[in-house]
Amino acid sequence: MTTSAEKMRAWRGPAILSYGFRPFFLFGAIWAALAMVLWLLMLTGAYGLPTAFDPVSWHAHEFLFGYLGAVLGGFLLTAVPNWTGRLPMVGWPLAGLMALWIAGRLAVSVSAALPRGWVMALDLAYPLALALVLAREIIAGKNWKNLAVLLLVLAMALGNALFHIEAAQGGYPAAGIGMRLGLGVAVMLISVIGGRIVPSFTRNWLVQRRNPALPVPFGRADGLVLLVTLVTLGVWVIWPAQVITAGLCAVAGLAQFWRLSRWSGRQTGSEALVWVLHVGYAFVPLGFLAMAAGLLLPGMGPAAQHIWMAGAVGLMTLAVMTRASLGHSGRPLQATRPIAAIYVALIIAVVARFAAGGLPGETWLLHLAGSAWVAAFAGFAVVYWPILTRPKVAPRRPMQA
Repeated sequence: MTTSAEKMRAWRGPAILSYGFRPFFLFGAIWAALAMVLWLLMLTGAYGLPTAFDPVSWHAHEFLFGYLGAVLGGFLLTAVPNWTGRLPMVGWPLAGLMALWIAGRLAVSVSAALPRGWVMALDLAYPLALALVLAREIIAGKNWKNLAVLLLVLAMALGNALFHIEAAQGGYPAAGIGMRLGLGVAVMLISVIGGRIVPSFTRNWLVQRRNPALPVPFGRADGLVLLVTLVTLGVWVIWPAQVITAGLCAVAGLAQFWRLSRWSGRQTGSEALVWVLHVGYAFVPLGFLAMAAGLLLPGMGPAAQHIWMAGAVGLMTLAVMTRASLGHSGRPLQATRPIAAIYVALIIAVVARFAAGGLPGETWLLHLAGSAWVAAFAGFAVVYWPILTRPKVAPRRPMQA
């Protein structure tokens, strides 16, 4: 039987097409940096894209459905073969899926010159194709427990479709139900997948160091927290400005903090590759609490939402990309100083963006947030370019005496 490693070795084309994480992590990060540069130019009035979306909606769409769509694809195309025991997508089929993602980015960016139906179809082609690939793998591998992940991917595509429909109707989709649905799905994905990988990677690291303070295994309490999270996000998507929504967000935030406290994050301070997972996940409960406060304090809502957008989604995806790229390319699972600097830059971006919401007259905070964001993702692209575009490093053999 052909193994995943044998299939990847059989591919004779560019190394970047030898596994799903390679093209999607690299070009997703490049797009995250480039789109932010374009957004900063829009803020100054120096440049405007020929997009049918208003500038804020384009900015929100391209982060949530553009950047996150790429990272989610790269992660799932890498993780699903491990979940199902089936072979990964490599080579030209992978290039074709990547081309659909690029077509969506181009179509949205020049959408003012295209029929809206074409733009929507081009933008949705990638997430729907990704969902079909996942469905095929889950069904063929009879890995039914991961159907929930497939449903969340489909819900993300639905949010994208609603975003386009709201824009076509002349609305403000950055504050619409499509945006909230997409962001809610992203937070739920972090809660589900992060709940697997954060304690797992932490446990592995602590075991290697013979540290007995191991994370608590997944149990019924975790399932209850996920249920509370799902209900709260559903209520927030449908009724975003209600007092009951603020109350549920506060409960979900406290529950998520309690869940995170059981994963031994305090023991990981000496390895940035591990502690960043805990900090990234911490933005999930922080986002819930900030959202609760934002619903009660007029004007704080958008800033609170960025705790999830830039913090939870931005830092968790960056943490996963940096770690998975090292592990799957045969490199040691240790964060170098440049990698740690990438994390710090993104944390600065999140803090500055939240502060800008509380101090609307201090526009320099927006520029600081944007610049730190660009530094983080451009830094990832520079540091990881040779890792993602070159063949996997063979493990070193012990020297003969």
